[in-house]
Amino acid sequence: MDTNATSNQPEQDSQPNAPSVDQTGYYSNAPEVGGGLPVLQYWAEHTLSLEGPDLWRALTHKSACLSCAWGTGGQKGGFTNEIEEPLQRCMKSVEAISAELQPPVASHFFDRHSVVELQQLTSLQADRLGRLSFPVILRAGQSHYERISWEEIYQLTVAAFQRPPERVASYSSGRSSNEAAFLLQLMMRALGSNHLADCSDLCHVPSTVGLKQVFGSGTSMVSLEGLKQADCVVLLGSNAPANHPRLMNELIHLRDRGGRVIVINPVIEVGLVKFASPAFPRQLLSGSDISSLYLQPIPGSDTALLLGIQKALIERNLIDRDYLQRHTEGWEAVVDQARSLSWDAITATCGVSQLELEQAALMIGASERVVFAWAMGITQQKNGVDNVHAIANTALLTGNAGKPGAGTMPIRGHSNVQGFGSMGVTANLRQDIQTALETLLGRSLNRTPGYRARDLMDAADAGQVDTLLCLGGNVYAANPDLKQAKSALGKIDTVIYLSTKPNLGHFHGLGRTHTLIIPVFNRFENPHRTTTESGNNFVRLNDPGKTHLKGADLIAEVDFLSELAHRLHGDHPVNWRQLQDTRYIRQLIAQTIPGYEAIATIDETKTEFTIGGRIFDEPKFATPSGKASMFVTELPQLNLPDAQSFAAPAQTDGRVVALMTGRSYSQHNTVVYKEGDRYRGMPHRHCILMNPADVQQAGWQEHQRVTVQGDAGQLENIEIIFGAVRSGAAFMFYPEANVLFTATTDPKSGIPAYKRVPVLVYAAKPSEAPVHLT
Repeated sequence: MDTNATSNQPEQDSQPNAPSVDQTGYYSNAPEVGGGLPVLQYWAEHTLSLEGPDLWRALTHKSACLSCAWGTGGQKGGFTNEIEEPLQRCMKSVEAISAELQPPVASHFFDRHSVVELQQLTSLQADRLGRLSFPVILRAGQSHYERISWEEIYQLTVAAFQRPPERVASYSSGRSSNEAAFLLQLMMRALGSNHLADCSDLCHVPSTVGLKQVFGSGTSMVSLEGLKQADCVVLLGSNAPANHPRLMNELIHLRDRGGRVIVINPVIEVGLVKFASPAFPRQLLSGSDISSLYLQPIPGSDTALLLGIQKALIERNLIDRDYLQRHTEGWEAVVDQARSLSWDAITATCGVSQLELEQAALMIGASERVVFAWAMGITQQKNGVDNVHAIANTALLTGNAGKPGAGTMPIRGHSNVQGFGSMGVTANLRQDIQTALETLLGRSLNRTPGYRARDLMDAADAGQVDTLLCLGGNVYAANPDLKQAKSALGKIDTVIYLSTKPNLGHFHGLGRTHTLIIPVFNRFENPHRTTTESGNNFVRLNDPGKTHLKGADLIAEVDFLSELAHRLHGDHPVNWRQLQDTRYIRQLIAQTIPGYEAIATIDETKTEFTIGGRIFDEPKFATPSGKASMFVTELPQLNLPDAQSFAAPAQTDGRVVALMTGRSYSQHNTVVYKEGDRYRGMPHRHCILMNPADVQQAGWQEHQRVTVQGDAGQLENIEIIFGAVRSGAAFMFYPEANVLFTATTDPKSGIPAYKRVPVLVYAAKPSEAPVHLT
């Protein structure tokens, strides 16, 4: 299917005949306020239950939250953030901890259930199996996982890692520690492999690439303390109430002090209109206003919308030319491009009116300190890097970079995903880190860039990968085109998973000869002291802990990796077994990772710190010139293919929409905690959220079952749910919807365009048998 083909069915910019929408902009099947009493009810149900004592011990343990990169915890206390504010845990944190406190998978479980049976499970069902407490292996030709000894594990993994280095790869998630991340990349690079794919390749890699090109640093330039000084936040492509609830407290504080919040999202999320945070008891029923202005662009059109804001800023003389001349490079071309574009071209592309774009520009121009924050609605696009450039350009045009209370702030999803990047878990290693590692290892390292996550799948599918070690994560379910992902992983000789709980990848992402599942400690029960990094560049120290699993045969990740490295490399040039002492790893981190020098004394001082060289409180950036580099961004081409482009039955009368995939309210990455999504009024995961006008124009009705067809597969028996999604677009849950599409990738970063997937929706024929998502 050609996703750039000319469409006979343009995306709609209006919503004729739409059902009435109340003043908050959402429909009757969703709650009127995000957060609120249901959050307190959830806390009460779990903390006052039989798991309550263990849950409270984990919540108060001096370790970082397991959930998003906005989490809290560490040496200041489990409920305390980096600036010592108390009571900073959210429901997402409790969900993650509760899942880790499950009882162990029964010792006879894998004997009684074949892999074919386990492949019928949903993500929720897989997670509910319990904690992994002993290592298992699936051998070629066998139908069941079986228990395996640690000595055989090491024999098999050593043999697997002795393959040619260009055929050895890893994949990792932000669940683990900085120490495990550093050890993983050091072991891999000492082998000669740079194939260090990471979950960030599928979420925020455009942020890293784009921001590094502009500012010389790929992370947030805004600290939590800096955010508290902002008087305007532009929030793009984020569903923070569901995914980063602690951020909502800061938006409420901002509104209370007279600031403004501009929300840009194709879906009106109820929590971004009004949110009731338990931190504000007086508003617990009515909720606090969040958005001052809510813009609903066509999915994938964010660069066009930002160009419109830039054009309005220029026309109203709201740009800071003195700042641009002193502190930026390439600004003239950016200004010329925005000025030269016609309003008709901009509004036709983004679907937002000139009046609304001018209103946003006036709010930004009237504010002294503006923070531009975004999540995966911006990055998971085929022009993700351009989107990030356009955000940075808008900040720079108004002088909102390099001063307290202003700047660019990507909102990372996993608790330590940014730390993994800092530790060098990346396909493209920074030159200064490479040089430091070469000094440490006493020899030159391979300088050929490695595989990112999508490259890894393609290489595996082509038979070019023999060994894959997965340090957390779910590489199978996180990728688009699940059929290809399953096929690709099935061509790898040995696949090794280090995990705390079962997931779909363990049952679908099976190696050709061996698949090993190695059970590991989670963060708050790890016997080692470890560190993690927040999305705002704050490094937390996690105390050692104990597991609730009696008699469990678990291993710490650093213990497994250091023993494997010792057996591969011997004692030189690094004493690999000594790295089982995480204090030694931290000494090596201090020597090799810029900005992490303070980690050398953290064991003695217990002083957590903000990484140096990333928070820009003055307009002197980490580029060679000290100036920010501005990049011209092009209007995206967003035509949808016509219905005939899909492999649908003849005479199908359907509707082509731009599908967005995303998480539900009770979900963390690919892990599902509850079936439904109360915020969006979606009762289960077999739903498609559509604009009522689109449904009515197609001759359908709410709750009708339809088939959704993509370029890679189809899903049947999908229930239509009315929602406040802009006309011409739709929304379904990830990872289930990943079976539909191959996904266009951003050529500048390699990320798949999960947030703009052309699909054909058509009414299921009565004779068609329902097919449930698995």
